[in-house]
Amino acid sequence: QVQPVESGGGSVQAGGSLRISCAISGYSMSFYCMAWFRQAPGKEREGVARIGPDGSTTYADSESVKGRFTASKDNAKDILYLQMNNLKPEDSAMYYCAAHRKFIDGPCAVGAGGYAFWGQGTQVTVSS
Repeated sequence: QVQPVESGGGSVQAGGSLRISCAISGYSMSFYCMAWFRQAPGKEREGVARIGPDGSTTYADSESVKGRFTASKDNAKDILYLQMNNLKPEDSAMYYCAAHRKFIDGPCAVGAGGYAFWGQGTQVTVSS
């Protein structure tokens, strides 16, 4: 079973940067749609970005992360990254990595319900 494991979260001041990572073992990201979600206390889980097996990247709710967050992956190492720059207090949340098997001609899921495999999350806290 695919088990994503996140790392790299922490505390940073507003305007700072963090890069979080997600590794999966035993399986190749070449066959999976990968995504980053986040959830702040009292709020619903929301998508941040998703990456298909071919590396195509889509950012959810683009205005909130546009120009500041960059998702990428290293297929050779099976690691997913989220580079977060110019962080704001409202970016504070638990960040989750998720995956689902990509089938031929099928799109990557948009919502959290489409992802079968989830990591435990890594906390990102941005202070003002």
